[in-house]
Order: sequence, then structure tokens, then C-alpha cells
Amino acid sequence: MAKAAITNIEQSVPNRALSVFTRARDFLRDVRAEMRKVVTPSWKEVQSTTTVVIVAVFAFAGFFWVVDAVLGNAIKWLYTSLGAL
Repeated sequence: MAKAAITNIEQSVPNRALSVFTRARDFLRDVRAEMRKVVTPSWKEVQSTTTVVIVAVFAFAGFFWVVDAVLGNAIKWLYTSLGAL
């Protein structure tokens, strides 16, 4: 197995430049094929997803504000009850 791998590497060294161009061409062909599949969203879809993102940001901000306030007060109470402050 190892000898076969070494033999394949030795045989491919002279063709490395050709391999690079072939791989680059194949890559660009694949990119072009994938770009043909891309669909631009409609204005209505953009508006609706933007609204969802803004609402989600405010919801998470509110949630983390409440969690921060609760944990902050709990830690303050703990320090006060232990006499650290």
C-alpha cells in the first residue's frame, strides 16, 4: 500500500502543473453551477426575515437582561449574607 502511494506521488509530480489547472477549471465550473442555483429573495421575504431577526434580537436582549438582573441580585444577596460587603 505504501509503495503504491509513493509510486502514485512520483508519477504525478511531472503532471502537477497540469493537475493544478485541471483542478482550478473543475473548481470554477462547480462554482458556476452552484451560482446558477442561487435564488435572490423577493422584497417581501427580505422584510419578513428582517422583522423576525429584529424581534428575536430584542427578545434575547430582554431575556439576558432579566437573567443578568436575577443573577446579579442573587450574588449581591449572597455576599451580603456572608458578610463580605
